[in-house]
Amino acid sequence: MVGRAAAGRAVIRGVVRFLDERSGTAPLLRKALRYVFPDHWSFLLGEIALYAFVVLVGTGIYLTLFFDPSVAHHSYYHGSYAPLRGLDMTDAYRSVVNISFEVKAGLLIRQTHHWAANVFIAAIVLHLLRVFFTGAFRKPRDLVYYVGLAMLMLALVEGFLGYSLADDLLSGMGLAIAYSVALSLPFVGASLALLLWGAPFPGAESFWPRMYVAHVFVLPVLIGGLLTAHLLLVAARHHTQFGGGRKTERRLVGFPTMPSYAPRSIGVACSVFSVLFLLGGLVQINPIWLWGPFHVDQATNGAQPDWYLGWLIGALRLVPGFDVTIGGYTLVPNPFWGGVLFPLLVFAILAAWPALERRVTGDRGFHNLLDRPRDRPWRTALGAALLSWVFLVFVFASADRVYVYLKISYTTQIWVYRVLVWVLPLVVLLVTRRVCRDLQAKERVEHERHLAERASA
Repeated sequence: MVGRAAAGRAVIRGVVRFLDERSGTAPLLRKALRYVFPDHWSFLLGEIALYAFVVLVGTGIYLTLFFDPSVAHHSYYHGSYAPLRGLDMTDAYRSVVNISFEVKAGLLIRQTHHWAANVFIAAIVLHLLRVFFTGAFRKPRDLVYYVGLAMLMLALVEGFLGYSLADDLLSGMGLAIAYSVALSLPFVGASLALLLWGAPFPGAESFWPRMYVAHVFVLPVLIGGLLTAHLLLVAARHHTQFGGGRKTERRLVGFPTMPSYAPRSIGVACSVFSVLFLLGGLVQINPIWLWGPFHVDQATNGAQPDWYLGWLIGALRLVPGFDVTIGGYTLVPNPFWGGVLFPLLVFAILAAWPALERRVTGDRGFHNLLDRPRDRPWRTALGAALLSWVFLVFVFASADRVYVYLKISYTTQIWVYRVLVWVLPLVVLLVTRRVCRDLQAKERVEHERHLAERASA
């Protein structure tokens, strides 16, 4: 082991010397190679998101070579997929079908791209939960937290635009819902919808190229910029770490970039790439040939949006059907409550939390050590309550499928969920706070017993 370590250090010194003689970057390289990473599995969630984004960019570039962002109707379908032959469809839908059945490795790349989008958002959400419940958002990393929150918001929009481009029945229904939500904005809704769509739904033909540019250029550049800023800020302030042992607020204990952490990170990257391509090749996702092309007079109960939009669909279904009307003018249409107010409220709570906690606790110091969730009962309890609230709304998005498969009345489900959405978070808050306090009390008892045993020995 000693010989291998010495050989590794010799290789690193040789590389640094070679580059420094030609670029003068030895101090920067030396600092990068000595950067210390903490040893805990939860820190890999951010890396999973990063490598999923790499797959998204790579597969997305391949797909752009064959996709036609046009909703013009030029001919009936005469491709290799027999059930669709003779159907009238747009060039956008036809190009996606051709990618799936005609282009070399097209279906593999397209499904891998779709799976990578799901994993990317899932990794960001899990990473956000880890940051929230361990207090990693505290000074001096509150800016890192806000950058990650903005990245999540853009990723949700990017994912929605991605599967909307196919112009199949699912994407058409999703855009119809989005159009209604845009219209529901007080005062500016009609103007905003007309600006984005270019005409009343389904919109002008120019809407598709604009959506395409936003999906393949504008939003990826913004997400990539935020991702770069996130990584630079993390590197500038160093990683947080869980306490214990020799770890303190001023001492970071972990592994250097080389020769320890870089091979491990490369292994994570290879694992993410492998899993995503295995999913793309073996697990079907968004089979648009089953949904068929979109027409404004058609709808299907079987088509469901990607999981990360389930909470918005659930909120639209759960809110009672009422509008705010003044003098015969509808000021706030019903879709506003679930489609705009609910997600804005959730993100507003997440964005305001660092400042709220700092104000309530009076803690304005720098923190490099993470909290265990049990050590902050109120933060953990309120976070769990918020999570249960959003998750319950998310689950309700499947109410129509529950009715189809289990024959449970849709109306009954609505009223059950309307009660649970207020009762369950309160129960979760009280139970979580009690569990945290019980765990703290148990640790104190064990610690006192351990001290007594040492004293008696």
